[in-house]
Amino acid sequence: MTASAHIVTVGAMPSPATDGTAVAAALGAAGVAVVSRVFVEDDEGALERVLGADEVLTVVLAGGGGSAGDIVRRVLARVTGARLVLNERLLTTLQERYRRLDRPLPRRAERLALLPQGATVWVTADADAGWAMENGQRAFAVLTRDAALQSMLARHLTPFAREWAGARGAAMIRTLRTAGLAAADVEERLVDWLGRDGEVTVSTISADGEVWVRLRARASTPAEAVKSLAKAEAGIGALLGDDCYGRDGETLEAVVGRMLLERRLTVAVAEACTGGLLGHRLTSVPGASAYFERGVLAYSNRAKAELLGVPESILSAHGAVSGPCSEAMARGVATLAGASCALAVTGIAGPDGGTPPKPVGTVFVGVVVQGQALARRFSFSGDRAAVTWQSTQAALDMLRRALREQT
Repeated sequence: MTASAHIVTVGAMPSPATDGTAVAAALGAAGVAVVSRVFVEDDEGALERVLGADEVLTVVLAGGGGSAGDIVRRVLARVTGARLVLNERLLTTLQERYRRLDRPLPRRAERLALLPQGATVWVTADADAGWAMENGQRAFAVLTRDAALQSMLARHLTPFAREWAGARGAAMIRTLRTAGLAAADVEERLVDWLGRDGEVTVSTISADGEVWVRLRARASTPAEAVKSLAKAEAGIGALLGDDCYGRDGETLEAVVGRMLLERRLTVAVAEACTGGLLGHRLTSVPGASAYFERGVLAYSNRAKAELLGVPESILSAHGAVSGPCSEAMARGVATLAGASCALAVTGIAGPDGGTPPKPVGTVFVGVVVQGQALARRFSFSGDRAAVTWQSTQAALDMLRRALREQT
C-alpha cells in the first residue's frame, strides 16, 4: 500500500481551481499521490458521503468562518467518532487575530473554536488557522481557502503529509504536458508504456486543448520513487520530443513568457474571435510586463484596417477569416507596437456565422517572430468558449515552436 490522498473542496467551486492544484503539488512533494479531487456544496450529507472510509489522507478546503467551516467540523467529528470540544489554542489564536485587526471578537468566537477532540491546530500569521487529526489509518487536514494558503501548505501540510506517509510507501507523480497533439497521437507514441505493470504506471489525460501524460511511481521510499520517475520521464520525454512543452503545473503561457524573457524579446497580440483571451492569458503570468507590449482587440473589418493596417484588398479577396488576414494582423500589431514578436487570431467562434467553406470553429492564427511570418488554419469543435480557448492554445503553441527555431 502506498500513501494517497483525496482533496475535497466545500462550497462554491473556485475558478480557476488553483487552491486544489497547490494542495496537490504540496502533497506530491511529500510523496503522497492525489487520487481524487471533489467539489461538494456546503451540505453535511454530501460531505459525509464523499469522505468514504478509505485509508487515505483527506485534505478539506473550506471557508474558515462561514457555514462551510461549521459543516466540516461537525462532519469530521461524526465520521471519526470524536466529540466537538473547545480548542483553547484556536480560541487564543482568534483572539489575537482580532486584536491585531482592532476589531471586537465575534460573540460566536467560541463556536468557531470548536474542533473534534484530538485535533492539532495549525497557525499561520494573518490567516485563519488550519487543523489536522488522525483517526486509525485515516488522516484529515482542514485548510482555509485564503491568500495565506501557500504558507500553510509549506509550514504545515507538507511536513504532516510526509510524516503520515512515512510507513506507507511513497508515490510520486509527474505530469508531462503536450500541445498540438491529439490523444490518439500521444497514445500511439507511448504504446509500449501504456498499460504496463511495473514501478511506474503511465496514462494519458485530455485537458483543455492539451494532452497530459501522467507518470505515477510507487516505491518503499520517496528517493526510490524519484529515481524510478526520473528514468521513466527520460524515456517518455524523448518520445514526446518538442511536442512536450512543460511538466506538472507549468502552463503554456508561462512557458512562452519564459522563452521571451530568455531571448529578450517582446510580444504584442491582435485578437478578433478570442475577444482578449489571448492577451489575458499572457498577462496573467507574474512579470509579464517585461515582455508583453500591448494587445489590440480588432473585431470588425474596419478596426482591422484602421488599427492594424490590414489592406482592403486582403479583406475583399480573402475575407477577415483567412490566413492572409491573420498574417497581416500580426504584422500590423508588431509594427504598431514595435514588438519583435506578434500573434493574431481571427475566426468563427459560433454558434452562428459559419459557411460551408468556413464552418463554425474555423480559426486562422498568424505569428511573427523577428520579421518572419507564418499563418495556419485550424478547425476546432465545441461551443463558443471551447473554440476561443483552443484558439489561444494554438496561438501560444505556434509562438512557442517559432521561438524554439530561433535558438
